Formats: sequence, structure tokens, C-alpha cells
Amino acid sequence: MERANSIIEAKNLSKKFGSFTAVDNVSFQVEKGEFFGLLGPNGAGKTSVIRMMYGFSPLSSGSMKVFGLDIKTGWRDIRSRIGVCQQENTLDPDLSVEKNLIVFAGYYRVPRKEALQRTDELLDFFALNHKRQDQVSQLSGGMVRRLMLARSMINNPSLIILDEPTTGLDPQSRHQVWDKMHDLRSRGMTLVLTTHYMEEAANLCRRLIIMDKGRILVQGGPEELIHRYAGTSVIEVENPGRDLKEFIRQKKIRHEELINRLIVYTDDLDGLGRVIRDRFCPEKCLFRSGTLEDVFLRLTGRELRE
Repeated sequence: MERANSIIEAKNLSKKFGSFTAVDNVSFQVEKGEFFGLLGPNGAGKTSVIRMMYGFSPLSSGSMKVFGLDIKTGWRDIRSRIGVCQQENTLDPDLSVEKNLIVFAGYYRVPRKEALQRTDELLDFFALNHKRQDQVSQLSGGMVRRLMLARSMINNPSLIILDEPTTGLDPQSRHQVWDKMHDLRSRGMTLVLTTHYMEEAANLCRRLIIMDKGRILVQGGPEELIHRYAGTSVIEVENPGRDLKEFIRQKKIRHEELINRLIVYTDDLDGLGRVIRDRFCPEKCLFRSGTLEDVFLRLTGRELRE
């Protein structure tokens, strides 16, 4: 069912490359002012969805509306109202920080006076004013990502698409970028994020989907998904004995058996946790909160993806 304030409406969306199906009958909505996440392992179909979203890649079947416009026929108008922050550094290395924004504004036919004003505002917002005359090669990784974000906003978009915006950043730089994305969310901006950092998705997104092999596995808020698939608490046991494994199976407790480790998911840390700690692993148990990464690994598996 469509919602009046939906920015994106995807219905039975599919994308094929020859005989390979990259996106398989996917449906979701993104509401105005929402921070929405697309998660999944490599090859899950996230990038294909994103590229269809801003008209870069045609749909094989299904439908997608952005701002109420059909992406197949209204892609020019849609692109003019979207900002895209790509994973790769696509800044012009021959231009200064300031010129990167001004020149990019020209691609959207932003009047020069407005482009200069927007450039000043964005450099101030992303704390890059002191670097405005520097070359891109002189910037740190965190500054490059902030400049990429600034550039994605030069056309004053109604929707920003963030494709793994903090990949490769150190923790300090990543948190600086998160702070700016929090600011954008608080201003009512609609944002769509793809990321491999589960902490990032949990920190930023109000709702998200987890995809694998072209299909949506689950949709919901981070806390809701953690509660549903991982529990509020997790117990990790190294080299668990047979008695513990049998206890877990008899009690039908959610768990995963790895090579030398048992992971137990529970909402009853006081009761179950005490029993396991006292009876089975007084020295080898790790007790922690459930996370979105637990959900992700339970649903998509732990094998390496190439």
C-alpha cells in the first residue's frame, strides 16, 4: 500500500544481467525525512537497487517511483533532485576544494551566484572552510568523504543516496562523518544508505532492509530486528562441552554452533545467563548485548563472499 509521504516506492523490482538475476522481485518504500538503510553481503543486489534508484541502470521488470515520478519516464527530473555520494573518490584532483563544488554545481545549471552561496554554506557545514583553496590530494580521508558529501548537496537535493560513505576511514574520521549525517537527518533530509558497517546502520537508520542473493530477507527498525532475530543479550562460549550443547537443544534456545564456539541468543540474561555461567562455563563465557551484526550474520551466513 502506497503512503502519501513516500519519497521512493519500489514494487516487484527486478534487475537481470543476461541469465543472472541481481535483484529479484524487491518491494520497499522510503518515507520523507527518513534515514533508510540497504544492507547485505557483496553481491546481494544493493548497488543494483541504488543504480536503478537514480536512473543509472534501467529496470528489467517491476516499477519504481521517486518523488511520485516513474523512474522510467521521469528520470531527468528525478536526477535533478537527488544527490549521490559514491563509494569511490570521484573528485577532480586538478581542482581546489572550492572549485570542485562550483564546477559540479554547473552540471545542474545552478546559477553562479547561488552556486557560490551554496559552496560557502556547505564548506562551513562540513568544516572545510580552511581547506577551500587546497587541492584534493592534500586532504585527509575524512575530509575527502566530507567533501564528497558536500558535493552531493550542491544542487539542494530532496534525497541523498550514500553508497558506503565511510569505507576505509579510521574511527575518528568515520564518527566525524556520522556527526554530519546526524545533522542532515535532524534537518529532515531523506537519506538512503548502503554500508558494510553494522554499527553505522544501527546508529543512523530508522528503518532498513537486509538483502541477500537479490531478495529482501527482512525489513524493520534496527532495535526491532535485533530483538526479533538476536535477542537483547548474547552469550559466546569458547570450546563448549557436550553437556552445554545438549542443554541448549533441550531448552530450544536460539543459538549457532561454530567450529570452536557456541553463540546463544536470549532475552533472559538473568535467568538463562546465570544457569550457563554457573553450570557450564564459569571462565569461558562472554556476555554482551545483541547487535545488528548478529542479525546480519544469522540471516546471511558467515561464509566468505567473493
